Amino acid sequence: MALIHKLLNGIYIFRKCQITGTASHLFWGPHFADYCSSSLQKPVAAPGKSDSSEKKTERNLQGHHQTGVSLDITSPEEKPEVSFDKAIRDEIKDHFRRLKDQFMIQWIGPEGRPLHEVLKEQAKVVWQFRGKEDLDKWIVTSDKVIGGRSEIFLKMGKNNQSALLYGNLNSEAPHDGESSRSGYCAMISRVPKGPFEMKKPYDWSQFNSLYLRVRGDGRPWMVNIKEDTDIIQKKDQLYSYFMFTRGGPYWQEVKIPFSKFFFSNQGRIRDVQFQLLLDKISSIGFTLADKVDGPFFLEIDFIGVFTDPAHREEFAYENSPYLNPRLFK
Repeated sequence: MALIHKLLNGIYIFRKCQITGTASHLFWGPHFADYCSSSLQKPVAAPGKSDSSEKKTERNLQGHHQTGVSLDITSPEEKPEVSFDKAIRDEIKDHFRRLKDQFMIQWIGPEGRPLHEVLKEQAKVVWQFRGKEDLDKWIVTSDKVIGGRSEIFLKMGKNNQSALLYGNLNSEAPHDGESSRSGYCAMISRVPKGPFEMKKPYDWSQFNSLYLRVRGDGRPWMVNIKEDTDIIQKKDQLYSYFMFTRGGPYWQEVKIPFSKFFFSNQGRIRDVQFQLLLDKISSIGFTLADKVDGPFFLEIDFIGVFTDPAHREEFAYENSPYLNPRLFK
């Protein structure tokens, strides 16, 4: 395509200059165009100038023209060879080479990333908190939705380098005659959406552990993971595990293997356990419900996933054939 562009450029210059014998030098490009515009255009004499001045100017122009031709234009014996077939073949070969590189090297993996990068990746930050747009990916809720008195808030931490989750836990049951228990606060990630509001589940199948950097006040939190499902009966199903904060001013790194997460439905741990499907993760959440009334806080730097080569366990819980016979058929 570059040769064709140069050819068209040269034809345009040739038609503009109207010089005999310059058709063989079409590939001089902009340099040849500058020469034509500066050296080969005869200036128009101003009114009132004498004929001798015009002749002198013409002689000077011809002399400059001859000098320029001898410097910038090659002889007919040195004209370059033009082969359109070769140019087309080279262009096609170049496109096939790029296509091969795209399939062999830039093979698309999960989330549109190159597969060779995904396979080599051992850790990945999924959520981090560096601005208000990061907080918008989360929602907070408490027992106020059922008439309780607990409060929870979410804001940016110091220097906009973390998220601060804080509030007050109150386990007093609402006086509505229906609820007998209360006292919980939660932070839940929003379900990512794609075009036409389609859900985009997370694919963590190449990792085996959850990785967090947090700083708390010593309270235990429940970490909840939800699978992506469109079945109404499964909307209350969660996979959960505990996260114990140390308290004090120091950060701690929490690593929880996915094999440790146990299955629950409507807040109750089920006897029949199922393994978490890591390629269909919908959201993650943190729940505080330790029945200790009073203020609390949890500061989060980032939430990610990683591959722990020392962890070989696939599933931490056993299922009895008496509880779920179909698993052992």
